[in-house]
Amino acid sequence: MRKNLKMLDELQEIDLKMDAFKGEKDALLQEITALDGKVVEAQSSLADKKGELAALEEEKLKLEESIALESENILRSEGHQKEIKTQKEYQAVSKEIATAKKVKAEQEELLLQRFGQIDELRGAIAAGEEALLVLEQNVAVQKGEVQAGIDRMEEGVAQIITAREAIVRGLPAGVVRRYGMLREQRRGMAVAEARDSSCLGCNMQLPPQLYNTLFRGEELITCPHCQRILVLRQEEKG
Repeated sequence: MRKNLKMLDELQEIDLKMDAFKGEKDALLQEITALDGKVVEAQSSLADKKGELAALEEEKLKLEESIALESENILRSEGHQKEIKTQKEYQAVSKEIATAKKVKAEQEELLLQRFGQIDELRGAIAAGEEALLVLEQNVAVQKGEVQAGIDRMEEGVAQIITAREAIVRGLPAGVVRRYGMLREQRRGMAVAEARDSSCLGCNMQLPPQLYNTLFRGEELITCPHCQRILVLRQEEKG
């Protein structure tokens, strides 16, 4: 049993390393996700600007068509005005012409605004595309570095998995199951060191008789307070 206890202690040490590896890997994967998020955000912003530009250009086209139509109406009305015989009809056509010219002037002013907005937006899009290209290049480099770190980490994990499998094969199946259950129940810490009559897993005092029994190493003993499997480390080293 003394050998099994030592193997359980080694098994926990390996599992804690694997837990740490997993935490580090998750953090690195989150870093990659954050980097991808920056690119997606920049792409989305650029797409919004392009959508806005398309809407402005469509509005510009409609304004140009409307201005052209108003110009034709004005010319036609002015031509018709020369043929009018009555004063009343002349005044009515003059009013139509004045209204059409006012509408045309307002549309031309709006068209000038759209030209300015379109030019400004095209400049912003060009700058955004350049910035996106630089961002994508930088993110690709950073992701490569992060992925290299993950790959190195997984190489280390592969090595300790091999060592873990060897330990598990050398332990009774029942002991491994019990160890696994305790790992789940005690936040990854199934084995605790007993030292100076205390369990270092929960820092509670152990009964003297139980503590003395640990030195014989003849059976698997658990802490009566936290139920972790107790091992002696300091005494074994001595």
